[in-house]
Amino acid sequence: MAAGEQQERGEIAVTPAGDGALLVRLSGGWHLAGGIPSLDRIAGAIAGGGVRVVRFDTRDLEAWDSAAVTLLAEVADYCRQRNVTVERDGLPPGLQRLLALAEAVPEKEGARKSATRAGWLERIGTGGLEWWESSREALEFLGESMLAVGRLARGKARYRRFDFLVVLQSVGAEALPIVTLISILVGMILAFVGAVQLSRFGAQIYVADLVAIAMVREMGCIMTAIIMAGRTGSGFAAQLGTMKVTQEIDALTTFGFPPMEFLVLPRMLALSLMMPLLCVYSDVLGIIGGGLVSVGMLDLTPVQYFNESKAAVTLTSYSTGIGKSVVFGVLIAISGCLRGMQSGSSSSAVGDAATSAVVTSIVLIVVADGIFAVLFNVLGI
Repeated sequence: MAAGEQQERGEIAVTPAGDGALLVRLSGGWHLAGGIPSLDRIAGAIAGGGVRVVRFDTRDLEAWDSAAVTLLAEVADYCRQRNVTVERDGLPPGLQRLLALAEAVPEKEGARKSATRAGWLERIGTGGLEWWESSREALEFLGESMLAVGRLARGKARYRRFDFLVVLQSVGAEALPIVTLISILVGMILAFVGAVQLSRFGAQIYVADLVAIAMVREMGCIMTAIIMAGRTGSGFAAQLGTMKVTQEIDALTTFGFPPMEFLVLPRMLALSLMMPLLCVYSDVLGIIGGGLVSVGMLDLTPVQYFNESKAAVTLTSYSTGIGKSVVFGVLIAISGCLRGMQSGSSSSAVGDAATSAVVTSIVLIVVADGIFAVLFNVLGI
């Protein structure tokens, strides 16, 4: 409707009808553009006392939209609080249906949040309770994961082998390009930093030792884990979060398929198996990247670089990096699946779950690596 053709603003007339009844006449055009009429006139008549029933007369109502629905819902709520009966027979059928629909779904508790800021003690308590609940859910999820692994060891786990192979390809072969690029660049950076410092003492040959030991003990497994946390961990969270939004996980549970075995176990198993292979691949490429810098900048021959790297790397150093990669793979898979299963029921919650999965995975990787560093130092490894 054009601006010049809009109905006049709706009007309210309140008239006592006898026998404790109050007649409310609605007339004119009721549109949101004209604002929502005030409840004061009706509330004042009811507050005066003696009103037991409210009736409506809408014969002069020309047009209406949600402005009329809002006002009538407020009238009904006000009357309900004061034990006043509302008769809706005089309302248009459309208005009656909308009011019935609005009252069929009660307002969610806490939907109207207070504008006042909670005190610091309340915020600390709320944060502590949320942390405790999150920790409890994480421990419960970890326990269920271990039980699923136990059922797998006994041959009783229920999951599709095809799904496992699909996840295995996704976390393995499809991750090779990004692992290749990052590993070569990390090896080149380590060699360049070492060359700048060691060349001052004429010890360029030890750049090979620096790159080889750093890659096989720390950088290979850590960089691979961080890459997989951002690439695969977030993917796990997004996949499971989307399945929760579309209620696929509820459907699996209804049909008797345990989600831990059907969804989480294949992902955790695939990532745990592929992480050591990706770590070895990253170690080799990092050493090759360091060799490119050493041969190009330090006038070392490929044979010299290879022999020095071979002498620097021991079986213990190599096995520690591979062992840590297995643990990192389990942490990434558990973090991604946990955040996905904890996802809310909206599209934005899926994105939040993916972000939380990456952050959780990286934090756990760094903490676990620190624990390994202290443990290996104590054991003299």
